Amino acid sequence: MTTELELDVRNPSGLHARPAALFVKAACGFASDIRVSNLTTGSREVPAKSIIGILGLGVEPGHRIRVRIEGVDEHRAAAALRDLVTSGLGEPPADEAERSTGEPAPATGGAAPSADGAAPAAGEA
Repeated sequence: MTTELELDVRNPSGLHARPAALFVKAACGFASDIRVSNLTTGSREVPAKSIIGILGLGVEPGHRIRVRIEGVDEHRAAAALRDLVTSGLGEPPADEAERSTGEPAPATGGAAPSADGAAPAAGEA
């Protein structure tokens, strides 16, 4: 039997860097064959236990992914991966971050604001 999930990626970083590593680490904890595709871009399916494969999907915030799981622990794997993605992959989901601050979630890679909330001046960071 095969279990398939379609999930919306809502965290600010998508499946890049740390969130991708968390996803792969979780997938590696199961014996089942787990594969992922980016439905938004129409990507090919890649092994969920491969960081290079996951990063290559180019999953951005708001993209929809399909997770296909087949094996002895597929139901536990499906529940764990669903919970991980819906909880924001270790980051607050983008819409949650926006609700709590009233502002859009910050883009990744930018400098953090100072303690008083002001953005750093050019050359600072």
